[in-house]
Amino acid sequence: MRHLLLLLTLLLSPLAGAQEGYIGPTPQAGHANGGVEPAMVPAARPELVVGELTTPRFRILYTARSEGAARQLATTIESVRDTFVGVLGRDWPGVTELRVGVDRGEFEALALPGGEPPGWAVALAYPEHRIVLLNALTMAGPEGQVTLRHELAHVALGQLGKRWPRWFQEGFAQNVTGENFSMTHYTALFHAVTQEKVFHFEHLSEDWPDRPSDVELAYAQSAAFVAWLSARHGPEGMGRLVDEVATGQPFEQAFGKAFRASLLVEELDWREGLAARYGWLPLTTSTSLLWLGATGLVLAAYVRRRQQKAANLAEMEAQEAAEDAAMRAAFEAELAQQRQQQELVPLSPPPADEGTPETADTAATTEWYESSASHGPEFEDDEEAPPRPSKPTVH
Repeated sequence: MRHLLLLLTLLLSPLAGAQEGYIGPTPQAGHANGGVEPAMVPAARPELVVGELTTPRFRILYTARSEGAARQLATTIESVRDTFVGVLGRDWPGVTELRVGVDRGEFEALALPGGEPPGWAVALAYPEHRIVLLNALTMAGPEGQVTLRHELAHVALGQLGKRWPRWFQEGFAQNVTGENFSMTHYTALFHAVTQEKVFHFEHLSEDWPDRPSDVELAYAQSAAFVAWLSARHGPEGMGRLVDEVATGQPFEQAFGKAFRASLLVEELDWREGLAARYGWLPLTTSTSLLWLGATGLVLAAYVRRRQQKAANLAEMEAQEAAEDAAMRAAFEAELAQQRQQQELVPLSPPPADEGTPETADTAATTEWYESSASHGPEFEDDEEAPPRPSKPTVH
């Protein structure tokens, strides 16, 4: 499944080597890393601290606003420390102090005099002092446990030995935090192996690369090499390495005594297996490629079908719009024609027809009444007057 996700990422993301725009792991924690820590002089407890919680191997100082986070931390911190013993085979001595505050202001107020945290840091370790600064807001987030383990890793190495090489510090820290199992690291190593650009660890002992892609590779191969050493030699071998480094010997000399092989020999053995673990071989010799091919075909068919469906829908909408426009044009033309005809033909009543029966009958009736009126006086007192003729009928 990991190979499947990796190959899918490689095919879908335009990565020519490593992402040049990527700036490497986001700085979330600060530590000495070979730098200068504040002087080992007694320091007063910060005024902001209002309480303290203790466990067998930790002392937790908290502010008024961070008490809840501190109490939650006290319930899990001992089990977190036990994981370090499983990797290193040794536990560091003494009680470690955790200072917990809320927001940037409290975080900086809890720092040691002369050891102000960098502006980008959300946690800070003073390995020689066995002190870690934590921001409760960061601890509540998804990366809170990763940040805590990363800081404790630097405290552990600082207490168990001196002058650890940079690659071992970063590789060990990523192993105890689980960061070594990230797809980003796998991709960085994949590109480095296929392009034959894996660093030699002697070049990562003190200095660290500047280019973003090289920084990511340095973190990735450091985590992978430490994981390989831990699996190869177990907690017993790692414990012997810690004991040898604790005597003050140079790291490479302690490495040779602990593992009975030089750093160069172990590195060459590790490099021989890189192609099998991070090259094309594990991708092409597993069923992952088959599943990926099938997945790619399904995705391609799905995308093609969506595009065709969208094109057909757009064509139908365009056709309907054209038909609606044509119907509106025809209707408007018909209305215009009707208006034009009404303007050309006057709306006047038709002429009367003199030959109609109603007109003739009316004229005859009028004439009869006129005739009767003209003769009326002659027969007014004449009892013998002849009877009026009946109303003439026009046939």
